[in-house]
Amino acid sequence: QVQLVESGGGLVQAGGSLRLSCAASGRTFSSGTMGWFRQAPGKEREFVAALSWSGGSTYYADSVKGRFTISRDNAKNLVYLQMNSLKPEDTAVYYCAATRRLGYVTRQAMYDYWGQGTQATVSS
Repeated sequence: QVQLVESGGGLVQAGGSLRLSCAASGRTFSSGTMGWFRQAPGKEREFVAALSWSGGSTYYADSVKGRFTISRDNAKNLVYLQMNSLKPEDTAVYYCAATRRLGYVTRQAMYDYWGQGTQATVSS
């Protein structure tokens, strides 16, 4: 089993920044993909960004391209989501997820492990 714990959420004004962290523990794997998803009130959970552990390939939702950056620290089993130029519509619970699959892994069903989520709220 892989355990994922998110942190770093909070309240920020529009235009501000937050950095989310995801700590992986348990039977972690050296390859595969880590992803971030988010769910806003009354909406479906949606893909935000993904990163391969080994090759560093990254993928982003169009809505966050140029504003969010996903990165990793393999030695510490940490994945980050740096969120800049935040907008009120970025308000959501953000979830970290992991899968052994590689490539363009953007669908929720392709991920095997999930964290509990961290709330990020952007005020206007």
